[in-house]
Amino acid sequence: MQSVRHFAGSKAVAEELVDSVLNPGGVILRLTVMRVLAIDASLRNTGVAIVDANNGKPRSVYFGTIHNASSMRSSSCLVAIRDRLAELIRKHEPDCCALESVIYVQSYKTAIILGAARGAAILAAAEHGLPVFEYSPRRIKQSTVGRGGAEKNQVAFMVRALLGLTETPDADAADALAIGLTHLRSQEVANLGIPGATRI
Repeated sequence: MQSVRHFAGSKAVAEELVDSVLNPGGVILRLTVMRVLAIDASLRNTGVAIVDANNGKPRSVYFGTIHNASSMRSSSCLVAIRDRLAELIRKHEPDCCALESVIYVQSYKTAIILGAARGAAILAAAEHGLPVFEYSPRRIKQSTVGRGGAEKNQVAFMVRALLGLTETPDADAADALAIGLTHLRSQEVANLGIPGATRI
């Protein structure tokens, strides 16, 4: 499988690569009509995206990063994450929420901080009645780039190509967009026997 740097940056090429990975049998897929709130949770920089698939085509409705200053206490950061996500949910009315699953980290402190940020995100979604799903980092990269070990810049390149964005999103927002795209596609490929998302 070629890496991102080896092919031209066109949306058509990007879609062909991802479809060849997720759909080797060549069955025509039509993305499920839904709107997804996708979150890449982090205490200081939480990536957020809202994507939908009207008419079978993925579209970015919103993407950005919730920045919390280093001077903020951890407890205040969690409130900020929850409040901003609640605001986006009320404004854009997503049907569901998708996150990256818990990753392995060597530091217990880092694991606790990431878990707390993830908890604030899940709380915001659950409070508004959204079903919450999660995907492993490797599956997100595989779905978006075609390679489970892809680098962050490759993920950003692919989401820009797949969604036809006029700018390359920062790493955190790009990861959130990739999570959203993965969830949209998973709803269709599940019908082909490929394991779907884990609901939490």
